[in-house]
Amino acid sequence: MKPEKLSDIKKELLSRSVPELTEICLKIAKYKRENKELLNYLLFDSDDPLSFGETIKILLIEEFKTMQKHYYYSTKSLRKILRLMNRYTKYTSNKQVEIELSLWFCNNFLDYADLRTSHKPLQGLLIRQLEKISKLLPKLHEDLQFDYQSEFEDLLHKAENQASWISKSLYL
Repeated sequence: MKPEKLSDIKKELLSRSVPELTEICLKIAKYKRENKELLNYLLFDSDDPLSFGETIKILLIEEFKTMQKHYYYSTKSLRKILRLMNRYTKYTSNKQVEIELSLWFCNNFLDYADLRTSHKPLQGLLIRQLEKISKLLPKLHEDLQFDYQSEFEDLLHKAENQASWISKSLYL
């Protein structure tokens, strides 16, 4: 079965009554957890995406605290945290929340992960997040860009001091 175009779906939704739309939304939310989470965000949290980002931080900090120190298991835990973080930032569609969470992730990575290891997958997680931040910064408003740029530079300085495999000059 081939799904209809989004424009056709929109026209059909506009022709439906409110109780029918409510029923459709509840059916969609019933089938996948992601749909239910997105609907929850849209109904209750979409008016303040930054506070939603703070809620995500509170939820994910427990994952950091329970992370094992062994590089293999910490890599798995960090991937899980990134997967959840990316799912929640996708709901907001807000670059400021995305960069805020990425900076938060990198800071916690530096605090909780074993930086002495030469395990490439573990190193790659931090490197990809730093690259993501450097690509997101120019997309922000100028005022926000200035604030987050200084925070990013502080993060890079901290990373360069703690991990020998990070070079600050690559990201500035």
